[in-house]
Amino acid sequence: MNDTPDLPPASPAPAAAPAPAAPAASPLPPKAKSHPGVWANPWLLVALAAVGLAGWQWLETRGKLTGTQQEVAKRLADSDTLVREARTLARQSQDATAQLTAKVGALEAKLAESQSQQAALENLYQELARNRDEQFLAEIDQNLSAASQQLQLAGNIQAAITALQAAEARLARAEQPRLVPLRKAIARDLDKLKSLPYADVPGMSLRLENAVAAVDNLPLAFETRPRNDEPSKTAPGRDAKAGAEEPGLLARLGSDIWNEVKGLVRIQRFDRPEPALLAPDQSLYLRENLKLRLLNARLALLSRDQWTFRNELKVSQDWLTRFFDGRDRNVATAQNTLKQLASAEISIDLPQINDSLAALKALKQGPQKDRK
Repeated sequence: MNDTPDLPPASPAPAAAPAPAAPAASPLPPKAKSHPGVWANPWLLVALAAVGLAGWQWLETRGKLTGTQQEVAKRLADSDTLVREARTLARQSQDATAQLTAKVGALEAKLAESQSQQAALENLYQELARNRDEQFLAEIDQNLSAASQQLQLAGNIQAAITALQAAEARLARAEQPRLVPLRKAIARDLDKLKSLPYADVPGMSLRLENAVAAVDNLPLAFETRPRNDEPSKTAPGRDAKAGAEEPGLLARLGSDIWNEVKGLVRIQRFDRPEPALLAPDQSLYLRENLKLRLLNARLALLSRDQWTFRNELKVSQDWLTRFFDGRDRNVATAQNTLKQLASAEISIDLPQINDSLAALKALKQGPQKDRK
């Protein structure tokens, strides 16, 4: 009981506590003063802005990264789909290739079988149709026929000699006594052909072709200008004299008039008749006609027509001498070429290989008589 009345007086002790609260109210004004100082610091504002910008960039980068990841995932899925489709197509193409290979192999086997059967039938037919000797004589006959055709139709001596030499080589490899008469006949015909003069028809034809190609570049006679034969050493002498003594006005006037008169008249000597003056179209026709003459000479060469060949070359030489500049090197070369070609002999009396053909015919009739 005595303790309870003592409690109320103790309560004023806390009432005295507001006395220290008065000093606590005194720091409030300093807080109000420090608040504007914190926001007024520029570095804090810059730091806050940098933090905000970094946060915004991080969010934006994260968003872009997320979108990129989604796009990559989508493309990977598409590529996987394409790869599966490509694998499916490759597998299908492989299967089709395997099928085609099998079909081709079957066709090749059938073709090989048919070819072997055909070869067997051909061999059987050849064996039934003729024996080995007849085949050998048929080859010799073919060579002799080719040589005869080359002589009669083309006049090609070298081709005929080559065909006879091939027949002689076949007979020499056979080494049969009954073929000796045929070999002697072929040897006689070869001697006849080798003794004939040789005409290089391909070489002559090539030279004519080159002459035809050079016609367009040959200068015409009327296009050449006369040469100035006056010496050019008089001018320095005149200059020296002019430096020594000055001529008078009348002397210089007379000299100029005399030089003009000399320039109007020119005397020139020609060792041949005056060249014909041709218009441009006539010059073109002249060149084309000359080409036609040379081409006719070439045709006559191939057909062994001696008269036409020489006549065309003679006319061409006359035209070159009359209408073209003989002092030009190309014209002189063309004239020499035509002159050499005109002196060649292209018409040759060709012999026949009747002895070889008669000996082969007798050799073929021999086995037939024996069989009868």
